Amino acid sequence: MATRIAALGLAEHKAGAGVVAAAVPRWLVLLMTAIAVRAVTFGNPVVAVDEQFYWVTARRLLQGALPFVDIWDRKPIGLFLLYTPAAALGLPWGILAYQLMALACVVLTAMMIARIADRMGWHAGALPAALLYILMLNVADGQGGQAPVFYNLLTVSAIALLLPRAGDRDGDPARVGRGLLAMLLIGLALQVKYTVLFEGLFLGLWLLRREAVLGASLVHVLRRGAGYAALAMLPTLVAGAVYARLGQFDAWFYANFGSILDRKSDPWLDLVGAFFEVMVPLAPLLVLSGLGWRRLARDGNRTPGAALLFGWLVSAMVGLIVFGSWFPHYALPVMVPASLCCAAYAAQDRTGRRIVLPLLLVVALVAGTLSVLVAQAKRGNAAQLATIADAIGRGPGCLYVHSGDSILYGATGRCALSPWLFPSHLSRERENGALGVDQMAEVDRIFAKRPAVVVMRTPFRGERLAIRARVTQYLHRMGYAARGTYLLGRVPITVYAAPDLSAAEPPRRAASRPA
Repeated sequence: MATRIAALGLAEHKAGAGVVAAAVPRWLVLLMTAIAVRAVTFGNPVVAVDEQFYWVTARRLLQGALPFVDIWDRKPIGLFLLYTPAAALGLPWGILAYQLMALACVVLTAMMIARIADRMGWHAGALPAALLYILMLNVADGQGGQAPVFYNLLTVSAIALLLPRAGDRDGDPARVGRGLLAMLLIGLALQVKYTVLFEGLFLGLWLLRREAVLGASLVHVLRRGAGYAALAMLPTLVAGAVYARLGQFDAWFYANFGSILDRKSDPWLDLVGAFFEVMVPLAPLLVLSGLGWRRLARDGNRTPGAALLFGWLVSAMVGLIVFGSWFPHYALPVMVPASLCCAAYAAQDRTGRRIVLPLLLVVALVAGTLSVLVAQAKRGNAAQLATIADAIGRGPGCLYVHSGDSILYGATGRCALSPWLFPSHLSRERENGALGVDQMAEVDRIFAKRPAVVVMRTPFRGERLAIRARVTQYLHRMGYAARGTYLLGRVPITVYAAPDLSAAEPPRRAASRPA
């Protein structure tokens, strides 16, 4: 009798918990989860080197610098424009601002994943898939404001617009309008990062096939296809036209396209290791997606919508592989369709729904948390950055960060002597010949202008040692004195002052915390 009462009590407890869980809005679950797993990064200006540079470039843009001319990179203009609201706030609030912008995009993307899964009839996998996306971002270095964190929202929104509906028919203005809007979103995503190209090509071809399947004539297919292509290209064409009007089309074109083709590849062994790093977090998602596709085939549920979603996953993987050089965050665009396709597996497989996916969520939570903590220990924090900024000082004279973190330009407010502010552009071997300027000649030009302060970290893998040797020669020949070596995470950063500044006593705060 006692056992039966206990069992009934447990059943009532589970039922009550289920009612409470059902009463919590899905968006709130996703928001609180995202805050919980990303909060440790809030306010940290050195989460990742890429987003530091995006923030610095946006800050300089607001001060009148022209990207690709006054400050150089090969990312499209849209990415820097996206960062400008946060950059306008300066430090430290501007750092928190872009991180909150990224948080909002993560939550909205997860909500779109869940919504699409619901529309596909994969209700049981909707929330787990959305949570999986949030948690897996941290495993692949997506805890901050990497470009895919922002443009993933645009691509998933385009997919939601294209998802087939029961009443679709040829010539329906609403359906064609959704297709046009979807391709415009892809065009906007391209102006955040060009890696969306292969996803956009797939969606364009899928739209053409959809027109044909619905009975459109060849003329209508071609005409609508031209419209879809035009809207996808429009943002990039506008950017090119603006630079042409400014007389800087060649600079824009080379930075955005030519330099990508000129960039060298890393050594083969480095590429293998990098690809392995990217594929490790993706592997479980791809396996479960494959199982989901197999179950759909077995049950006869390979609908046009399912074909769209799984085709999107394949195109995202093609885009990942084709670019040929990899960092962990290159996996981020694939995580949206991969997480979404996992919903198909969870919805159709009882074991997957009850055991496999919950276990994967726990693993993702643990692995993501450890990844973020390890990355922070390796890259540093706001206090360490402030120490180095104090050692550099905020007085007159320009700064040259030869190797280290570009956020030092923002933290000190010092001017730069070269458009190549991202340190790896002038110091990394694979960038040699892919900048539109000779690395050695640019270093010579910088020192001819006598930077007041030079910053250089310890040697790193892939560095062009001939450039380091040239910088070291200049430092000795021109009488630069080391103000100190300071840790940023695990990396020693040395600050050198020009002769006319080296006699000045460094700020006490900086001197008190050398590495």
